Amino acid sequence: MFVILLLVCFVIAAASAALVATVFRKPLNAILKRIISEQLYTAWQRYLTFAIYVVGISGGVRVWDLEKYIMPGAKGEPPLVLTGNRWVLEVYRTVVGTLQSTAWLLLIVFAVALIAMVIVRGQELRHANSRGGETR
Repeated sequence: MFVILLLVCFVIAAASAALVATVFRKPLNAILKRIISEQLYTAWQRYLTFAIYVVGISGGVRVWDLEKYIMPGAKGEPPLVLTGNRWVLEVYRTVVGTLQSTAWLLLIVFAVALIAMVIVRGQELRHANSRGGETR
């Protein structure tokens, strides 16, 4: 029963991460196109998609938390029994863990991208001002 729970959690976490990757594909692509050269854009796009999957699945499938169903408790108590209510709770935790992990990843990516966009925009304005001064 534990192996089935582990597989179900993995599949749900992968599906949730795929949904997040799909929803944020266009915004990430637009940002990457703006701040990264054309040659590196595709590599960064693939890396961020990979990172969304890895972070989402690792955040959703909490193996250390699922061990309570196979390991005895601290005082020698028997492992917890997987009931219908526990299945619902573990599925819920998987979805929330996946979304939470990917939200943190995307928050960091967007914060770094915002800083990079400010730098790029500042350089463009400086370049435009220096070109405008030379033609006068």
